[in-house]
Amino acid sequence: MILRLAYRPPLHWESMLEFLSGRCTAGVEQVEAGAYRRTVRIGDLRGWVSVTADPARPALRVEASDSLAPERRALGTRLRALFDLDADPGAVAAALGRDRLLAPSVRRSPGLRVNGAFDAFEAAVRVVVGQQVSVRAATTVAGRIATALGEAVETPFPGLDRLPPNAEAVATAGEDRIARIGMPGARARTLLGLAAAIRSGDLRLERGADPDAVRDRMLALPGVGPWTASIVAMRALGAADAFPAGDLGVLRALGVKSIREAEARAEAWRPWRAYAAMHLWNLP
Repeated sequence: MILRLAYRPPLHWESMLEFLSGRCTAGVEQVEAGAYRRTVRIGDLRGWVSVTADPARPALRVEASDSLAPERRALGTRLRALFDLDADPGAVAAALGRDRLLAPSVRRSPGLRVNGAFDAFEAAVRVVVGQQVSVRAATTVAGRIATALGEAVETPFPGLDRLPPNAEAVATAGEDRIARIGMPGARARTLLGLAAAIRSGDLRLERGADPDAVRDRMLALPGVGPWTASIVAMRALGAADAFPAGDLGVLRALGVKSIREAEARAEAWRPWRAYAAMHLWNLP
């Protein structure tokens, strides 16, 4: 099955692949030869996708397993969210390109998007796993979680053979089992709290949801702070104005030491602060 997902150009595909490449969950995702591939669960359907840039038009070309054909619309919606294809890059560039700090990145990486989420719970798990550890360490642990709790699936791509665990699988795993995967006890409890909230419906991570309401609900979970809530809002909700003011990379790029200073500096970037964060991370 072939899909084409159009977008308003430009889109900086290389930056998006670079971002995803360093964060691919083993068994679930791959970036190879200009393509992003992953396993897919939509309802009762299982399958895979491989996404590349269409060389002839402003669109992404999606090759997907025929097993996903009954949910092709939902598949397209999820991929549009993952790659932020509904963004307005012209409006973002016009607003952020006037800033002396961000302008070099805006010129160097036209169409830089906010990497979203194919599955909101999967993305939130990754954010929790990434608390206070390096990207590489978080990627390793995410792969262990998929291996231990995810469902096996067949694809034509070697090494792409696991589905990420859903909230049910994580919530019922128990603290001891998750801790044995390589997560400290406190972070394991945070992951269990997140899964339980999703499973019960107390927390709904949906693209376009009210980011302030979701933020308040997330901050009520054990071990969730402003950084986690902000990154989840950026990736899972597609909140264009979410801003992780306490992120070390953001503070370093801004040359400030406090969250208050970062928030004050970011006021000028509303309502595109999530894109500003991407450009800050993109600075040399």
